[in-house]
Amino acid sequence: MRWDDASTVRVEVRPELINAAGLLSGAVTYALVDYCMGSTLWKETTEEEGIATVSISINYVATATEGEVVCRTTLDRRNRRLATLRSEVTTDDGRLLCTAIGTYTIFPRRD
Repeated sequence: MRWDDASTVRVEVRPELINAAGLLSGAVTYALVDYCMGSTLWKETTEEEGIATVSISINYVATATEGEVVCRTTLDRRNRRLATLRSEVTTDDGRLLCTAIGTYTIFPRRD
């Protein structure tokens, strides 16, 4: 995975990321979304705060077999304890692969 910035992450579709059906594995897309959501929120936290994924819901609408896929994430809302984010994963030419909504908990770090 390569970060363009905290809210944009890319991955090149490689043979080891293709599932038995010959398509980009959904697990790869999920990981891409989770990393992008986490880095988007992480940049909005202080050194005293930690974060963890609570839930992510993904709607797969298409898949890829080659090229690069890009995840872009927006922080919709953040309060002291929770944050909600949304992501879109597209191909490098802009074709939509999936949308996602995620919730993360924000907690005080322990020493």
